[in-house]
Amino acid sequence: MDPVTHGIVGALIGKAFFSKQDLSNRSSDSTARVAVFAATLGAIFPDVDVFVDAFSRDPLAIARYHRGFTHSFIGLPIFAAALAWLTRAGVAWYAKRTHRDDLDCPSFAMLFLIYAAGIASHIILDGFTSFGTRMMNPFSKDRVAWDFLFIIDFVFTALILLPQIAAWVHQRGEGATNRAAKAWGFCTVLTLGAWSLARAAAFPFSFSVVIVAAAIFVVLFFLPLQHNWGSRVSRASWCRAGFYVACAYIIVCGFAHHAAMSRVRAFASSHHIVAEKIGAIPLPPSFLDWNGMALTSGGVYQSSFSLRNSAAPHFRYVPDSPPNRFTDEASQLEPVRTYLWFARFPVVRFMRAGNQNIVEYADPRFFEGNARNGPMPFTFAVAFDSQGDLLHYGWVRGGIFPQAGPHN
Repeated sequence: MDPVTHGIVGALIGKAFFSKQDLSNRSSDSTARVAVFAATLGAIFPDVDVFVDAFSRDPLAIARYHRGFTHSFIGLPIFAAALAWLTRAGVAWYAKRTHRDDLDCPSFAMLFLIYAAGIASHIILDGFTSFGTRMMNPFSKDRVAWDFLFIIDFVFTALILLPQIAAWVHQRGEGATNRAAKAWGFCTVLTLGAWSLARAAAFPFSFSVVIVAAAIFVVLFFLPLQHNWGSRVSRASWCRAGFYVACAYIIVCGFAHHAAMSRVRAFASSHHIVAEKIGAIPLPPSFLDWNGMALTSGGVYQSSFSLRNSAAPHFRYVPDSPPNRFTDEASQLEPVRTYLWFARFPVVRFMRAGNQNIVEYADPRFFEGNARNGPMPFTFAVAFDSQGDLLHYGWVRGGIFPQAGPHN
């Protein structure tokens, strides 16, 4: 899941369960602010491992290291304790430096709990996506992927963001109408941006959804202004409602995933396909859209379908290239073994380009909708010369095979 959504989830958890606003008490208010900060930082923190990819020359760093120990329940108490200690030390240093006697901080035990909740939310939410998370690293390399949520789920992000905005709008009666108008404009612009991004990524949804969303924003931000009842709802109550609604949404996605898996199983059974693995991967923009796959010994059956349509989905077969000396040689390479450990539905292709013999690996779980320009995301390739000597390997991006690996 994207870091922005993780941060919004952390802020929601902090406001809902760990902070009590008391604007009349500056010490209490500073404690609440630190609690929200800690929950937000904890929810973002596990993605610190992406810096390994940024500084590593290993093209497979994102597969080797991302969503590893920092995303593990084994590492959780270590990082929660370290962050709690650093936070208390940082607040104490700042209070002394600025001569602020009114600054206060939650206890170490409370900060540990807050950071643990934030980190746990990150681990669990990443487990709901299809990328996979090594929740028990380093004791297990298995990647947990429940396939309930797309990596960027606009609906889920909205469900956790809107209650926090509503709480800000209705924090007090004075100026609430002005804040409601600003919130409506901000959220409507965000929705238009999501609509544009979905179209650009070849996962378009109807513009009528934008209109419906704008109407929902009116209800959420302006209706509670009547008789000032919105200001009588605490920030914690707004955020707890958002938390419970988001949990309910994930449960609904779980039922949709079960229905999608049933369609994939029905296809494999009706066509007498011996599948080594089957899957239903969520697609944007809705939990009703899915990418169904069945891995066989010779290739992958793949179909993008919607649960709105009761008809059986149509699957296309993506076969592996026939084995040869180059595919056999590639399969023995450590980078390829690492890629095949990372991939869940690998397809192998062989091609010649000039004097290079290229073995390409792709995973249809990273399906790009109706876009057919260039390779799928996370396509990996290995090049040999005519004598079978390794030339280079790396990710294929935008149709360009990079000169990566140790044999440049």
